[in-house]
Amino acid sequence: MDYDLDRLRAEIHELYRREHDAMGEHGTLERLEQARQWDLAPTLRAGGVLVFPHAGVLDCGHQIAAVVNACLDSGADRVLVISVLHAFTNEMEQARRRVAAGEDPAQWPFWGVQGPGIPGRDEWRGDHVLISFRHFWHAETKRRGRRGPEVIERYPYLVGGKPERLPGIDELARLAEDAVVVSTADAFHHGLGYGDPPERSFHPHEGGLELARRTIEEGMDILARGDYWGYNQHCVSAKSDARDAGQVFRYLRGPMHGRILDLTYSDAADLYHHPRPTWVAAALMEWQLDH
Repeated sequence: MDYDLDRLRAEIHELYRREHDAMGEHGTLERLEQARQWDLAPTLRAGGVLVFPHAGVLDCGHQIAAVVNACLDSGADRVLVISVLHAFTNEMEQARRRVAAGEDPAQWPFWGVQGPGIPGRDEWRGDHVLISFRHFWHAETKRRGRRGPEVIERYPYLVGGKPERLPGIDELARLAEDAVVVSTADAFHHGLGYGDPPERSFHPHEGGLELARRTIEEGMDILARGDYWGYNQHCVSAKSDARDAGQVFRYLRGPMHGRILDLTYSDAADLYHHPRPTWVAAALMEWQLDH
């Protein structure tokens, strides 16, 4: 479905501001403690990857906090965040659709990796994707009374099934050699506001979350096989925003197998001005290296 992307971005940022204000310091620390139900630092130390959502922080903040805790507990000196980059301009959205249809991503100026310290394109600066991760990082390092490891954010775009071709992939590989790697994904968007027909739009607790789990796990299986183009196309059908980030971290780390540790959702009906069901799944995912 087509939206006014400038307005959508502004409304998402406003929604984040309201939810973070509602959570406050108390809610932040509560979620960091709730996240202690998982000890995921060993996964990172062993070269695996953790994936956190970036949906509504009141719904999935504990999942984001779990990854922050794992990074800080891992003992690493560097954290490499392979981030989603959303298409918040019509040209970026057109590029994404055309690449999914088989066009060479090299035809588009967005092809490559963005992030702090990289000259050139800077669409990443206006993205909301890591706001909550940064929030929990700041809160937990403050609580612990230490700065924590260096965090490097990278935003690949238009991988198109061939991560080895992506401009900047060699630099990412060098960074990943002595860093723990985490990523983010909202891997399943669903319902009327996302273009699903009424007869195939399910409320989360009326079959929707089961469908989300099956769909996300199908995508994880495809990515685990190293089928990058298959994963790209899966993300189109699943309405996952992680097509680029997922391909990149799988390429960097090699053969892995993944699982969902926790699954919830954020209602998005008001954000998209559509009736319910309109929602996004929020999953905490763990990828471990194959042995």
